[in-house]
Amino acid sequence: MAHQHGPSVPPASASGRYIGRLAAAFAIGFGFMVLEFMVGIVTGSLAVLSDAAHMLTDVFGLGVALLAILLAKRTTPTATRTFGMYRGEVFSALVNAVLLFGVAGFVLVEAINRFRDPPEVSGLPVLLVALAGMAANAAAFVLLRSGAKESLNLRGAYLEVLADFVASFGVLVSGAVTLLTGWRYADPIVGVGIALFVLPRVIALARRSLRILLQHAPERIDVDEVATKLEAIGGVADVHDLHVWTLTSGMEVASAHIAVDDHVHGTSVLHAAQRVLADDYRIEHATLQVESCDAARRCDHLTW
Repeated sequence: MAHQHGPSVPPASASGRYIGRLAAAFAIGFGFMVLEFMVGIVTGSLAVLSDAAHMLTDVFGLGVALLAILLAKRTTPTATRTFGMYRGEVFSALVNAVLLFGVAGFVLVEAINRFRDPPEVSGLPVLLVALAGMAANAAAFVLLRSGAKESLNLRGAYLEVLADFVASFGVLVSGAVTLLTGWRYADPIVGVGIALFVLPRVIALARRSLRILLQHAPERIDVDEVATKLEAIGGVADVHDLHVWTLTSGMEVASAHIAVDDHVHGTSVLHAAQRVLADDYRIEHATLQVESCDAARRCDHLTW
């Protein structure tokens, strides 16, 4: 007997609840990016233009994250896209990770090059723009902080903002030191610090995104333990073809074949298995096939 537990249409993803906040963060970032480019061009400050370029990648990352949510929200499941476009959010997170990795690598290389011939930087405009950047990023940081705990997509956008906040603080320190002392090495030293701060967080984000895209089991779930608990249900003889994966952030999915003894009523086992998955592992969407032991033996002939 084949039974499916859970809605035929997946529930709204976690990031969908924060679409307004993400849009606001995008607007703040875009406005400040335009300001930085204007100030950088007028003053000729390489530091400000470099930070504007970094902000451009942030705005792009936020835009990708916002687009992914809109696609997932507006694209309903079809006969060929049975889970809709929810995976778009995970692809967005991976794109953000790759983007951040490139920016961090560029900053690191550029900072090292500047040690050889540190350019003269005007401290005052750098200082003022850095203060404005910190204020803009602090506002976006507050908007995205709670959503970053639930959504991998929002976490990517959150890390973009966090990285730029730290970068703005670094630019602030660099501008202050340059203004007060004229020391040209402040800028490349801060650049190295920014790159080293960003890289570990980028690697963690990319790793989490790839785990989902490769359909690994969620880190919080021990699949062997799940099988043991399902096999402990009265009347269950065997559990096989057990798969647990993440569709997108906050949406875990499971499927399994549950072999039962001949005298056992399959419906009662099905309900008990659903309770185990929902109560112990917060898996609300599960496809469970309850079958006789004879039918289960046919699964032994499967090649994968």
